[in-house]
Amino acid sequence: MEKPNKVGVIIAALLLATLMASMDNTIVATAIGTIVGDLGGFDKLMWVTSAYMVAEMAGMPIFGKLSDMYGRKRFFIFGLIVFMIGSALCGTAETIVQLSIYRAIQGIGGGALVPIAFTIMFDVVAPEKRGKIGGLFGAAYGISSIFGPLIGAYITDCINWTWIFYINLPVGIIAFFMIVFFYKESVEHARQRIDYFGAFTLVASILCLMFALELGGKEYAWNSGMILGLFLAFAVLIIGFVFIEKRAEEPIITFGMFRNRLYSTSTIMAVFSGAAFITASVYIPVFIQGVFGGSATNSGLVLLPMMVGSVVTAAGGGFLLAKFTYRSIMISTLTLLAAGIALLAGLASNTSRIVVTLLMILVGLGIGSSFSVLSNAAIHGFAAKQRGSASSTLSFSRELGMTLGITVFGIVQSHLFLNKLSASFGGPGGTSDSVDLSDPSSILTPDTRDKIPSDILDKITDALSSSLSHTFAWAIIPAVIALAAAFAMGRERFDPAAEEEYTAAH
Repeated sequence: MEKPNKVGVIIAALLLATLMASMDNTIVATAIGTIVGDLGGFDKLMWVTSAYMVAEMAGMPIFGKLSDMYGRKRFFIFGLIVFMIGSALCGTAETIVQLSIYRAIQGIGGGALVPIAFTIMFDVVAPEKRGKIGGLFGAAYGISSIFGPLIGAYITDCINWTWIFYINLPVGIIAFFMIVFFYKESVEHARQRIDYFGAFTLVASILCLMFALELGGKEYAWNSGMILGLFLAFAVLIIGFVFIEKRAEEPIITFGMFRNRLYSTSTIMAVFSGAAFITASVYIPVFIQGVFGGSATNSGLVLLPMMVGSVVTAAGGGFLLAKFTYRSIMISTLTLLAAGIALLAGLASNTSRIVVTLLMILVGLGIGSSFSVLSNAAIHGFAAKQRGSASSTLSFSRELGMTLGITVFGIVQSHLFLNKLSASFGGPGGTSDSVDLSDPSSILTPDTRDKIPSDILDKITDALSSSLSHTFAWAIIPAVIALAAAFAMGRERFDPAAEEEYTAAH
């Protein structure tokens, strides 16, 4: 264990790095319109976000395993340096393609920072304090969702969009020196063979899946040769990855970990709760903007009640770990998540803003503990040499669930919305009283909303409200699956004394 006076500095550095990496997508969201206005390339807009997300997801299990093999400190520092290099390059981008490439570099760094930060915390903090400190890390994710859009909007409006990337440099430098000088890694790590083939097939499979999901229904039809080929390549590569991992001496993802009931159920909950939560996070602002006529330029304010709720249970879940089983905490909070999503399915165009706000709080309270409690549960019972892999695989699973959730439910919502418009106006792409319906999303922007006749606007908002409520109804499925996994967790409890004995023995 580190000396008490050093642990506080180390935790501060880890929280800074976690906030920086987790905030990077949300801080970009509010600036993306200005960025595209300056750089052009609207058709490649999605890659500014996707490039970061793909690189981060692919790197998580790889860096987690490498940190088990060669040490946490060197790969955490590597992640910080790469993230800062990517941030500096992003600020110099002159085209949207350049920016996407530099965002991928950032993502590689983020893939090392996020999972290894929690593992270092678990290594340096005394067992009896891990629950409370873990709650802080969980709260950091919620805080990044609240303040990321606010900071992004302020910097873009008052300074320049390049500074949403440059701001990472002083924060990263502070975290860098804190870790370099105060974190003295005591756990010995044995040099082992690196699973290069496993790493390649994992990264390639994720790239194929993400390309297919991002391009399908947009650049190419879902039944086109390009999209079907990408899905086929994903299937072949992921099967190859599983085959390689089962035979590798030191696999990137150790499938034997999933024989641990607590770990496997935690992973299932991370995937499906993430899918349900991201659906609410994305489509509640759409409901408020489209149905109530609010502005979505500052999504941080729109989602503030939800994120405050998530911070409360993220921190609270960590504090309760020593008093209740993982199972009881997750059942109670995931019940709130499932209830919140189910109630969102009842939204209508005449629903009051107060009701929507209360439902956002309920959903936030339901998801918060998954950021802190599941992170502790995933590492529970594993020796130090496996914690990096366990933590990173859980983070990877949560990111994958959120990515698949927003993609799948995005397809559902778009299909429902266009069908409803078709029934109301005689087909998508038709016109009504000189209002062009070929691009429904543009009709609900503040600039055009006031120009739409009230009878036509009512039909559009009813179509939007109906499509969103039905999308939330479908999102109940992953929320219920996550809740069912919580019932299957077993009755393990975070026991500081037992954990300290286990760590000493292994």
